Amino acid sequence: MNTTQAPPMRYPRLAQPWIALFLAVLAELGIAFFVLNVVSVPLIAVWVGIPMLLAFVPATRWFANCHRTMLAGFTGEPIPRPYKKPPMPGLLMWLRTTLTDPATWRDVVWLIVNATIGFTLNLLSAVLFLATLFYLVYPLLVGVTPEGVFTEPFGGLVTVNFWTSFLVMPVALVAFMIWMAAGERLLKANAFMARSLLGPTESAKLALRVRELAESRAETVDTQAAELRRIERDLHDGAQARLAALSMNLGMAEEMVDRDPAQAAALLTEARQSASTALSELRDLVRGIHPPVLADRGLEGAVKALALSCPFKVDVTFDVPGRPAAPVESAAYFAVAEALANAVKYSAATNAWIQITHEDDKLHLIVGDDGVGGAVIRPGGGLYGIERRLAAFDGTLTVVSPTAGPTTVIMELPCESSSLKTTPSSGTA
Repeated sequence: MNTTQAPPMRYPRLAQPWIALFLAVLAELGIAFFVLNVVSVPLIAVWVGIPMLLAFVPATRWFANCHRTMLAGFTGEPIPRPYKKPPMPGLLMWLRTTLTDPATWRDVVWLIVNATIGFTLNLLSAVLFLATLFYLVYPLLVGVTPEGVFTEPFGGLVTVNFWTSFLVMPVALVAFMIWMAAGERLLKANAFMARSLLGPTESAKLALRVRELAESRAETVDTQAAELRRIERDLHDGAQARLAALSMNLGMAEEMVDRDPAQAAALLTEARQSASTALSELRDLVRGIHPPVLADRGLEGAVKALALSCPFKVDVTFDVPGRPAAPVESAAYFAVAEALANAVKYSAATNAWIQITHEDDKLHLIVGDDGVGGAVIRPGGGLYGIERRLAAFDGTLTVVSPTAGPTTVIMELPCESSSLKTTPSSGTA
């Protein structure tokens, strides 16, 4: 999809051993999913396998999706779900699509790989840390006798001298140094191995990309058709009606100018007002298609004008060499305008900021506010409209908006540097 997920939060270092231990336990539980899936396939011949697959395949996918979410904290990026969608509703169609989906069988292969290699890597990372803790507190695990001799509490069969018990402390240091050097690397190795099996293949990525482009093209065509209908409706109901009334008033004034000059003058006054109103409506209509300030002052000036019209302070940082192509500039302007309008309507913010830069042949737009947060992308909402507008240009949208705020809307638009001049500027509004 063109919507970009926020980067997953990396796990704190001290939390990693316990997560690794939990993943090691889950890895062995995955053997049960592997056996149940493998056994279900030959049982399709006697129809018993069908209800088994209907139960175990979704369970396996849920199990794999949990790992995709957890392992993303080690890879630093989300692991996409590469499953195909059935073309038609129905259990049999779903089962057919599922059994012919390579991602289903890659999940099954991952189960056994995770139960062996993944289990070893996770357990080794956890054991290194647990060994550090064990040898660090070993003197506290022995019991004290009145003679100063320490005995192990598990049976009391071995006695340990007080000073002798501290000889294992260097082992704790060695284990800790090994864990610091290799513990996280072991977990990352397992995460990247899992991503190679649980993530989409290159062919799957290509197919997904083709589907996204087809959907984006269809939505762009629908959006353009809706926009044309809106313009037609606004012209018909607004300026066209005003101009028709203007023509009628001028005709009646022409007939009355000789026999009733006062009435003709009143009709001319009304015609002038209708002409002024029609002109205003036409200006509003043109502004909705392509704002004059954008054409005259470029993206920087247009965005600063938006910032000045807001009821709260908006800081603008602009660092783009020259002007982007007109379609990209227009898309960027309307995306920023919609994001800022959402902040004004719903965020209860007191400050906002707009940052527009150009890097790696992409136009980066960030709109943030210090409001209440909780913004999400909903079909038909303002953020969804931004997403669809950017999708037409192969752009992406990321929304980071925790419940207590702040809200940050991150947008990217492809924009080749060859189309830009070298005149960077910045400013504050």
